[in-house]
Amino acid sequence: MIDAATKLGVPRYFFSSSVCVYRDMEPGEPALDEAAAYPAMPKNEYGWEKLYAERMALAYARHYPIEVRVARFQNCYGPEGTWCGGREKAPAAICRKVALAPTGGTIPVWGDGSAVRAYTYVDDMVEGIYTLMHSDLEGAASLPFSFADPTIIGGDEYVTVDQLVHTVIAASGKDIAIEHVEGPVGVHARNFDKSKIKSLGWEVHTSLRDGIQRTYDWIEEQVEAVEREESMHQ
Repeated sequence: MIDAATKLGVPRYFFSSSVCVYRDMEPGEPALDEAAAYPAMPKNEYGWEKLYAERMALAYARHYPIEVRVARFQNCYGPEGTWCGGREKAPAAICRKVALAPTGGTIPVWGDGSAVRAYTYVDDMVEGIYTLMHSDLEGAASLPFSFADPTIIGGDEYVTVDQLVHTVIAASGKDIAIEHVEGPVGVHARNFDKSKIKSLGWEVHTSLRDGIQRTYDWIEEQVEAVEREESMHQ
């Protein structure tokens, strides 16, 4: 993609990376900034792939007349996203489980529920991308970084997986219990410094509670639509 964009004379190019380029962290660790991705030790191949693609895009920017912006996303979620099939993110998966469960029921949650994350509502993420793409490449002279390098976009409202689940349950209005089961949980914690994107005036405007409410309502509609369709074919 970056090669084709360069050959076509595209003046500015965006690559969506991920905070999965960082190493595993423990709860309570100091926040990492963009430079802390090196020495590189992503937890899985997805992180390595993103890190390599970042470097490829930035290498083209050094050798050709194309400006590149790289954003490292921190757990984007919201309506209109993937909500089933195995490729959905945790907020969508939990919303689906709760929507399918009857009140008084129980849903399975992988791990012990102690892993820590921050989730970024899609509207805030889009605003962050737009802000980054229209930023000055080098940034202000007083800033210790350049926007020619990767920029983390994400919120600062950190919660455990269990807290996320309880937020979804509250959005549903149901009485749902949690059963912790064995399963992949990813890294133990994430904690990042957002000074770089905030220096452009960007801030998160959507709380987790509000974002989850909108996401749950939409996923509940999808679940009900599928159930209606299935009942028609029985």
